Parts: sequence; structure tokens; C-alpha cells
Amino acid sequence: MGLNRILVLGRDSRIQQLAATMADAVFAADSIGEAWDITDRSEPEAMIVDPSISDADTCRALKYVETNDLMPVIIVRDDAEEETVNDFLSLGAFACIDAVKGLDKLGLVVDRIADGENGGQSEYFDSQCPPCVQMVGKSEATVKALKMIRLVASSGCDPILVVGETGTGKEVAAQAIHNLRHGSDETFVAVNCAALTANLLESELFGHVKGSFTSAESEKTGLFEAADEGTIFLDEISEMPLELQAKLLRVIQEKRFRKVGGTKEIQCKATIIASSNRNLNDEVENGKFRRDLFYRLNVFPVALAPLRHHDRKDDIELLAKFFIENSTVAPDKAAKIKGLTKLAIESLKNHSWDGNVRELKNVIDRAMLLETTDKIGCSSLIFDPTDFSSAKSASPVENIQDFSLANAEKELIDRALKEAKGQKTRAAAMLGITRATLYAKVKHYNIDADAGKVAATA
Repeated sequence: MGLNRILVLGRDSRIQQLAATMADAVFAADSIGEAWDITDRSEPEAMIVDPSISDADTCRALKYVETNDLMPVIIVRDDAEEETVNDFLSLGAFACIDAVKGLDKLGLVVDRIADGENGGQSEYFDSQCPPCVQMVGKSEATVKALKMIRLVASSGCDPILVVGETGTGKEVAAQAIHNLRHGSDETFVAVNCAALTANLLESELFGHVKGSFTSAESEKTGLFEAADEGTIFLDEISEMPLELQAKLLRVIQEKRFRKVGGTKEIQCKATIIASSNRNLNDEVENGKFRRDLFYRLNVFPVALAPLRHHDRKDDIELLAKFFIENSTVAPDKAAKIKGLTKLAIESLKNHSWDGNVRELKNVIDRAMLLETTDKIGCSSLIFDPTDFSSAKSASPVENIQDFSLANAEKELIDRALKEAKGQKTRAAAMLGITRATLYAKVKHYNIDADAGKVAATA
């Protein structure tokens, strides 16, 4: 389809030549200032930032585009690290493409823009999801979470509590609240309360003065102070020792704290966001969490549903495709693997996902390493690679006795019919064939289509 006008920021001739095949007119800018001059005069429909532009200048450009509500921005990078890609996406980049392995995707991305998608609102994100928020999903549960995030971010609520099982995306939600409330210019500091002992955690949070304990050879700035006017995210606050919970309560109430061993009062300017994968009300009843701290935190909790919840299951396919498109675990396959087979998608939706989004990402990364075709199939979905006692693969043709292609196809059809509970149309859709083809194969292999079992032969 293509666009009318594309602006290329940078000096990479490859990108300019490619862009020329995707638009009626291509404008080239060597600097950010020149790019904005061209934008004012020509109003390009998209901007491509090539690898010659530094990460710092790219971030500056993205912030300007978001602030002024300009065109979608496509970032092209040579072997960009996953963290860098995520930073670009969180600042509103429409897409980030690997210049070494993924340049063939540039035309597809431009076509998506031409089809009417706008920056940050790709097929993976709900229309209510701001460009600075990277929460993949369009399910009822995700939309509800986004509404809560926007509401609490626009309020003066402080502290803020985010609750959800392990791997549901609590830190992503905290980062989203931070971006919406403070913008990307302010500091976001995350600390895992479960990873440190009580003494170390206290020193990390509040800092210490020189000589306050044996190994305190110099003064240390704590994370509350380092966060400044940004956000401090206390991950898994339920693991914080009770004695430290009392000190945190004082910080929340008075917005002041002291360094370990110090006497000077330091003002806490940061927004405090806490998270927990446990039921804090139960922790209070069991004497493991302070009741007064719980009530200070539990003003307007942002709740994230697990993947297995019926209101969030629709996100599984979107998340899987998003992880495939943005995978860095197998860069040589990133351009080749386009998606998943229908049976693989069914297998993902039927899994329990105790580890939620984090587990799903691991499964997809593992599948990217194993898959040899252009679509991830069931045989590449290994849910538990450490369990050798039984088959944990989602393959629908487990325990095949005869490894001939005919027998494999027969068992695959049989499994699809069982999974579809005898519904031929659904079974055909799972297999990626027409209903007529399914009937022909059922007859050819003498399969009992109603029972979904291979009929006995004489």
C-alpha cells in the first residue's frame, strides 16, 4: 500500500533507498532539528530513525513526537538489546526493527501505518492504551486494568498498590503509572524486597552514613532519595520484615526519613508504588504484615488478572505473537518465524499458566530456538523442560507408535476431533483445512468422526 511521505532521520543510505520503495516522497534529515523543520513544512506520515542516530537522540526524538502528537516513528537498530528496544517502545515507538535480520519487516510495518494504525496502538494494544504504556492485550481484564492505571495515575493517590500473581506484569503496571504521572524524564527505581536481608534492604532504601555499621566505609544514598521526584517501586512488599514495615509506614505518613545511623531528616518526594503476589489481608490475619501499613496501601489497588482467568484468556494469542515479533533470543529466526499454527494456539490457550506472562514468554523463547519452520507448532511448545518423567510438550501426536507421515496425520486429525468434541468445523479450523478436506481425510483414514477415535479395522 505504502505512504505518501516518509521522513528518514539519519545518514544510512540503505534505509533511504528502502523508504523510497514505500512512499511517493522521502525526506532525509541529518539531525533532529532538521527533522522538525521538514515536519513543519511537509507533514510526513511516518518517520524512520536509522542506526546512525544515537540511542539518546532517538529517545529525545520520541519524546518530542509524543509531546506534539506527531507521526508514528519506526526505529531501525543494529542488534539492539532487548532492554533498549523496550525503552523505545515505552516512549511510544510504533515498532523497532533489527537492521541485520529484520529489514524485510520494514515494508510490513509501513503498510500497518498506511492501514490506519497509529503510534503505540498496534494490533497488540487496546485503543485506550497510551503510547507510553506497554500492556499487551485487548481482553476485558486488560482493558479494566488500563482504566484503573489511568485513573490512579491522574489522581494524587500515594502510595499506590498493585496486586496480582507472579508474572502478571506488576512492574509493567507500575512503570505505566510512573510514565503517565511523571513522564519518562523522571527516575523510576525498582527494588525487590524479597531479594535482600532486613539490614541490607534498610540500607538500600534509606541509605546510611559513614561508620553506621562495620562495613559502612562511606556514606550511601538510598533509593528513596535517588528516586527524587519520580517513583520508587517496592516489589513484593509482603516479604518486607515487620520492623522495616514500621519505618516504611512513617515515610508514607510523614514523607520524611533518616539514613541508617543518621539524624538529618530527608524529604521523600517520590511516588511510592508497592506490589504483592500474596493476599495482604491474609498476611495481616496471619501476623506477617502490619495492619496499619496495609490500610495505608490499600486505597485504590490496581488488580491484574492471571492469564488463566476467563476474562484474560483472549490475551494469550496476542502476547504470544508479540513475543515472537519482538524476540531477541534467536535473531537469525526472527524474520523467518511469522506466527503459530492453529493447534499451537489452542494448546497455549488450554495451558494453566501458573507463571502467567513471564512463563508464556519463556515458552515462546524456547519455541523460537526449537522451531525449524516458519510457524511455531505444538512440538516446539515445551512447557516444562525439566520434567523428563512424562511428555510435557503440547504436541497432539504424543506416543506415536508408527512414525510414518500417514499415521502422524491420522493421529493429528483424531486429536483435533477430540479437542473439538466432535465439532467438525472447529476441528477443521484447528487443523487449518476446510471442512470438505477434513471429511475426505476422515473417510480415507477410517476415523470415527463422531467419537473422535480411530475406528478398528479388520
